Amino acid sequence: MTSTATTGPTRLQAIGQNVRQISFWAENAAPIGLVALVIVFASLSPTFLTLGNIKAMLVAAAILVILAIGQSFVITTGGIDLSISATMTFGAIGFGLAFQAGAGFWLSALVAIVAGLAIGLINGLLIAKGKVTDFIATLGTLSVATGLALIVSNGKPITVTSPELLTLTSGSLGIFGYPIILAAIVAVLASFFMFRTRFGLHVQAVGGNEESAVANGISATRIRMAVYLISGGLAGLAALLLVARVGAAEPAINTQFLLNSIAAVVLGGVSLTGGKAKIVGPVIGALLLTALTNGLTLLGVSQFYQPLAVGLVVVLAALLTRFQKK
Repeated sequence: MTSTATTGPTRLQAIGQNVRQISFWAENAAPIGLVALVIVFASLSPTFLTLGNIKAMLVAAAILVILAIGQSFVITTGGIDLSISATMTFGAIGFGLAFQAGAGFWLSALVAIVAGLAIGLINGLLIAKGKVTDFIATLGTLSVATGLALIVSNGKPITVTSPELLTLTSGSLGIFGYPIILAAIVAVLASFFMFRTRFGLHVQAVGGNEESAVANGISATRIRMAVYLISGGLAGLAALLLVARVGAAEPAINTQFLLNSIAAVVLGGVSLTGGKAKIVGPVIGALLLTALTNGLTLLGVSQFYQPLAVGLVVVLAALLTRFQKK
């Protein structure tokens, strides 16, 4: 009886101590921030928590969720992919051109993903084989992918009308649109491969201590190539959702997706120095950023202020990462 009586308070005290520690807030910045935003925006706007708006937010978040997952694999190894948004644009143009040539939806979708994989392969070769700094390599492929998208499309949007795209963008299971369902499937698979396979353990090992990983027989070169391939492939997949959402393949790059993909990873608690992997965190981070933008729009806040708000949130999250438990 005595041990039972003391266990409850002891556990409560432990929880209280965790909450009082800065590391607790750093580890849980994304879910805490998302809950706080929902409470604030729900109290300020009666439209925020309507089923229609929730569905719209989830659909809008799907692209960012997929990009953030791809970015998470790269950042876990201590790298960064600055070309991810341009890769998505390049994949979208690949889809548009293939569809325009009569390839059909599924073959065009394959072209988009292969286009993303191609950019990812170039990144992997430059960084893993050529030993080029990830920042410089992906900055270069950002320009290459952007230029290629503009050249092959002549700088003009490619309108795409397809029943499959219409179903993808408007179909749903309850409040969950097909885009967010696809993103959720990607998240589940990514979590499995990151935490339940040898490959995922090797990704974390290379990011944590590359020399030690290599000494234990892990090929850092192959792992780095693999994560950039994953990032590129997921960018190609996100291109499908982008085309479905816009109704056209736009050659102009949207840098907001690049910045927000990194922001979602930071908010999700993934260490920018590598070695610490998370999948659920970046997913919640993507939802947080989408909710923030949506809530500000509903409140009538000018779009000029929205990047400022996102930037402040990310800077705060970056500061909190200093207090994360190792």
